[in-house]
Amino acid sequence: MMEPGSGASLKGTPEARRAGAACYFGSLLEYYDFYIFATAAALVFSRVMFPADSPASPLLALSTFAVAFVARPLGGLLFGHIGDTAGRKKAMIIALTLMGTSTVLIGFIPSYEQIGIAAPILLVVLRLLQGLSAGGEIAGASALTIEKAPDGLRGWFGSWITTGVVSGFIVASLVFLPIAALPEEDMLSWGWRIPFWTSSLVLIVAYVIRRRLQEPEVFADARQQGKTTSMPLATVLRDSWRDVLRVAGCTLFVALQPLLTVFGLAYATTRSDISAYSMLWVWIAASTVALVVQPAAGLLSDRIGRRPVFVTGCLGLAGSVFFFFIAVDTGSLTLVALAAMLTLGILISLANGVYPSFFSEMFDVRVRYTGLALGTQAGLVASGFVPAAAQALLDSDGSTWFYAALLGAVLALVAGAAALTAQETHRIPLRDLGAAQTGDTAPEASAVETS
Repeated sequence: MMEPGSGASLKGTPEARRAGAACYFGSLLEYYDFYIFATAAALVFSRVMFPADSPASPLLALSTFAVAFVARPLGGLLFGHIGDTAGRKKAMIIALTLMGTSTVLIGFIPSYEQIGIAAPILLVVLRLLQGLSAGGEIAGASALTIEKAPDGLRGWFGSWITTGVVSGFIVASLVFLPIAALPEEDMLSWGWRIPFWTSSLVLIVAYVIRRRLQEPEVFADARQQGKTTSMPLATVLRDSWRDVLRVAGCTLFVALQPLLTVFGLAYATTRSDISAYSMLWVWIAASTVALVVQPAAGLLSDRIGRRPVFVTGCLGLAGSVFFFFIAVDTGSLTLVALAAMLTLGILISLANGVYPSFFSEMFDVRVRYTGLALGTQAGLVASGFVPAAAQALLDSDGSTWFYAALLGAVLALVAGAAALTAQETHRIPLRDLGAAQTGDTAPEASAVETS
């Protein structure tokens, strides 16, 4: 095996690079779409899609963010089935098209003042479609990428999927910067719609790239040899249910991202003198740090293992989430920026950079897409409700953030504990992954590579 970290080996094969690029840009689009909705939910929807004078509107607006997470498990099952039977490529193209189309349509929804209750209903329906798409995206991208990556570099290549996610967040924030700087009347009437409409441009680019992909050889071989299954859900629940539960528990760390970027944005802009414009720059700066940390975390996991890197990120998050809200209460933009870089830029990124390979390697090729989608989306259901739950945990004057931070810390600790129960897989060859679950026998000596 080539030693991870050498300049030549990091390039991988041409097909591995194409897969990495396709998954990077696809994830960028998917999560650009996802995050512009999150930003609009925090800043705009309570005054546009709900009665502007209702005290319940902020909570209702944040709850629309959560709606997608209800649909994500169903999307995971749908696209997992397609991906494990018809192929990874087909599932990922359908998911991409669904996300892009529903996002553009959100930009055309009339306001509550114009069509009344139909406005939030349309918003929820389109948000559900976003959730269906997102439910299949990361699982498909992770399965496809690690199946094309060279052994010994799966962590490195897998990290570019979540780097695409972070890039989508950065682009979404950059697009919202001039929107947040508009006069309030313009922002609420037409300005917020522009980010949703521009999604169509990214959709075209990502679609063209994905159309050029080929199925991973390991999956194509399994299908040709009749080793795939027509019922991947039944197979994964029978053979790999423990890993599904393990992945669901590990995925809870993701909840800290909306806790910080959605609830934290709303809290900071209402409880301090920090403007929405400044907070968006804070998230952009922290995410820029993540663009470096995530690939480094993936590469480090190829050297020392998935678990140490992942667990370090989770344990750090359990403490740093308190630091973030303390910083917000000080009103110091500098302190808030430092706290955001620590939590979002470094600690979440350690886990983010590792989980595409870490979670994917728990499953056999026959059920990899379904198992990964089912586990991650089950865990992510909690993430969608975290901003609304944190809002509800505030006291009557909205000043006590302690229980919101405690919620985040508990979720991070559970994720770290779940990861400690997983097998270390970073040196197991691709074709031997999941052998224990499928009943195949592979001698320990041959299943583990030596560098």
